[in-house]
Amino acid sequence: MPTTITTPNGSPVSRFTFGTMQFGERASETDSRQMFDACRAAGINHFDTAYVYTGGASETLLGECAASERDDLVIATKAAYQGGSGRENILGAFEVSRKRLRMDIVDILYLHRFDPNTPLEETFDTLAELKSQGKIRYIGVSNFSAWQVMKAVAVAKDRGLTIDILQPMYNLVKRQVEVELLPMAKDQDILVAPYSPLGGGLLTGKYSGIDNTGTVGRLAEDHRYHTRYGQEWMWQTARDLTALAREHDMSPATLAVAWVAAHPNKVNPILSARSAQQLQASLQAISIELDASLYAQISALSPAPAPATDRLEEV
Repeated sequence: MPTTITTPNGSPVSRFTFGTMQFGERASETDSRQMFDACRAAGINHFDTAYVYTGGASETLLGECAASERDDLVIATKAAYQGGSGRENILGAFEVSRKRLRMDIVDILYLHRFDPNTPLEETFDTLAELKSQGKIRYIGVSNFSAWQVMKAVAVAKDRGLTIDILQPMYNLVKRQVEVELLPMAKDQDILVAPYSPLGGGLLTGKYSGIDNTGTVGRLAEDHRYHTRYGQEWMWQTARDLTALAREHDMSPATLAVAWVAAHPNKVNPILSARSAQQLQASLQAISIELDASLYAQISALSPAPAPATDRLEEV
């Protein structure tokens, strides 16, 4: 069984997470509060942010939203996206994060990405120090490959630590995690909270084509997302998902999130949006349990990645 992550008062972490990456930028302060409240009404108690999100506004707004019910929530932030995973950078960023959140303790601290230039021993000595001081409760890694996670697992173990949660990208057109990360996480009892179940908005059905720049959203506004989802087959998958969703009288966003949540490993998808209205389709996935037939239909809309051995004849 994966690590049992709980709120400070001992309640289990919710099956869905809300990511506050848009708080204070694409989502106004009012929209941020409304989305937080909508998530709480839907039973979500796990909220995710990062030191680098929206220049600190994300952490600040999340802290304000969470203040009145802190012990009922699991709050996660991330460090070391910029500046490396050295001791000084982690401690400095984390102290800023705590002040923005106005929290003495942060439940989960992620390494935001792998740093090839800093020994993991230094990184995990620092995380061990924070945990021994009672400033963090769980340790996570984000955007790590499977070999990087396993290296971190070994170094952490030498210090009496565990990797408790993993945050990779996963959606219907980004399925690389199925090859090694998800099987590895199951084997190592690491909880998985995948981000981008909607593919940066691609799988919501609001974009009409790969060259569409008129729609408001990250695929039209951010070249990184347009590059990440810039292959024609991905857009065809999005169109096919929209058609399938129409047959079932559902939003494609609902189906996209429900598909990620239905993975046999019981992953905890990270939802996100820039308004409560936009968020509703994702929240509806909480009450959807895909049967095997529909799960297989959705899965067939995109190519499954080859096994790690690349021996296709054995699949």
